[in-house]
Amino acid sequence: MTRALAEETPVALVYDGTTQAVMMATPSDLTDFAIGFSLSEQIVSSPAQITRLERHDQPLGVEMRLWLSPEAKATLGTRRRTMAGPVGCGLCGVESLEAALRPLPALSGDTRFDRSALMHALNSMRRFQPLHTSTRATHAAAFHASGTFLLREDIGRHNALDKLIGARARARVGQTCAEGAVLLSSRVSIEMVQKAVLARAPVLVSISRPTALAVSVAQACGLTLACRANGTLEVFTHPERISGGASHVV
Repeated sequence: MTRALAEETPVALVYDGTTQAVMMATPSDLTDFAIGFSLSEQIVSSPAQITRLERHDQPLGVEMRLWLSPEAKATLGTRRRTMAGPVGCGLCGVESLEAALRPLPALSGDTRFDRSALMHALNSMRRFQPLHTSTRATHAAAFHASGTFLLREDIGRHNALDKLIGARARARVGQTCAEGAVLLSSRVSIEMVQKAVLARAPVLVSISRPTALAVSVAQACGLTLACRANGTLEVFTHPERISGGASHVV
């Protein structure tokens, strides 16, 4: 019997000739990954600060080579750290407790999301996951807004979210995920909340319950955090953004 297996490839993020990170990832949508990683790591504040981006396939993996604007290059120089990340790694390379719990912006806005629409989008994710359908081995992150659904897959849940953030930034420069909800096929730990907040997503919904620290940080930042449980949404923080029926508020 022939069985499809997920690809796992070392992907090096190289900025102005210096490697910043090497992550194990699915070698698809790597332009999205490079841009999303750069935004999530606060290496750049906008895709416009990436002046050039090239993919170079090597015998042992892939190099994503990025060149930065002078402002972004100076910022990176003050906080450079080397990261080598397995697929399950979200905070690898962090050198202090303060860096692990970095300051995050406060989210605002009164955008409302219909509970049934969120549940439908979450339940529909699997139909848009061809890699998972064929391999049963990948995670997904999706963006849901009225009339818009975008999804990216990867063997790493953090990589999938970075790919989504990069895809949104490429489509709508400066907007990222601020206009909709981010949906995850994985558990929600602190680094997933950090990425969502930095992408300005007001709502983060997952198929799995969050960690206690993820809830605490989401509450402090103004992020609505929810998960699917027993056929409904369990809402852990800022339930005022979810309307249209009873959700279980924890």
